[in-house]
Amino acid sequence: MTSHLLPVFARIDLAFERGEGCWLVTTNGERYLDFGTGIAVNSLGHSHPHLVEKLTEQVGKLWHTSNLYKMPEGERLATRLCEASFADTVFFTNSGAEANECAIKIARKYHAANGAPERYRMITFEGAFHGRTLATLAATGQKKYLDGFGPVVEGFDQVPLGDVDAVKKAIGPETAAILIEPLQAEGGIRNVAPQFLKTLRQLCDQHGLLLICDEVQTGIGRSGEIFAYQRAGITPDIMTLAKGIGGGFPFGACLATTEAAKGMTPGTHGSTFAGNQLAMAAGNAVLDVVLAPGFLDKVRRTSLLLKQRLAEIKDRHAGVIEEVRGEGMLIGMRAAVPNGQLVDALRAEKLLTVAAGENVVRLLPPLIVGEEEIDQAVDMIDRACTRIERAQAA
Repeated sequence: MTSHLLPVFARIDLAFERGEGCWLVTTNGERYLDFGTGIAVNSLGHSHPHLVEKLTEQVGKLWHTSNLYKMPEGERLATRLCEASFADTVFFTNSGAEANECAIKIARKYHAANGAPERYRMITFEGAFHGRTLATLAATGQKKYLDGFGPVVEGFDQVPLGDVDAVKKAIGPETAAILIEPLQAEGGIRNVAPQFLKTLRQLCDQHGLLLICDEVQTGIGRSGEIFAYQRAGITPDIMTLAKGIGGGFPFGACLATTEAAKGMTPGTHGSTFAGNQLAMAAGNAVLDVVLAPGFLDKVRRTSLLLKQRLAEIKDRHAGVIEEVRGEGMLIGMRAAVPNGQLVDALRAEKLLTVAAGENVVRLLPPLIVGEEEIDQAVDMIDRACTRIERAQAA
């Protein structure tokens, strides 16, 4: 059958019709343990009763009115996000890429409002991923994503992750901000040392720059904290969110301090769909669960259990898994074989995972994952590694 979808995805020949917690069920009734969660999106798993209740309730009321009018649920969600973070103000978006576009505009406008419009450049880091728009591709800086799309958007200076001297050399009279993921996800679950983030904060303060944390994948509990920047004990000026913030409903957010957002006056930015009533209902429902007392404590405990079990698997199958890395429910297994081969072997065992850079396989279970699902996933990984080893020996 001919597909009329633009062929930009190498889709796997699987289709799912429903989900239950940590599980997905295909159109022919097969059950898969979902440790991919739609690329870190389904933070509360599938068909979470509270999320279903709140969205269903909103569906029967109102879907969209636009940002020409007040939106009480949006005001409530923005207040809750600010109370849980460093921020004073929020702009809701439709995606993570749009959230990062907003952050870029806020940083440039900040310096223009301060009388320095020449300060528009941003320092970014090798291995980053910030989105698929032209500007966020330029911020990402990876050739494989940029090729064929014409001149690269000007204004981004990329340096090696963790290289303080390179950052210092890149700071110039046109530098406006530093943009970083507190834990690189697409790049291979690469941890960023807390001291490096603290040094970036100091350099920003010293040179009058804004520090932007891209938490599109790490935010809303994925790292074990509500926001990953908190693990380093630093405070950014701007932060971007998406993926897990809606628990599966698509939207994002750009958070900032009042000072950082001083240039963003009426008419400087906007969106037709962003912050609609359905998205706000989803976001508030997710926060109801994630901010509940004890929830993130459980995420951290379960994450520790998962990493301990994976360390055992690594020791048992050193020829397949070289390293276990990551924080919270953002875990990576660096493979000794092509990571696509390991992803395929895991899927054959009915475990869904996601490939990443540095030959890493991402494990992104729902934040609600329990010990029983951890045990089942570890057994599946064990069998997949054994299958690969037998194929190697044959």
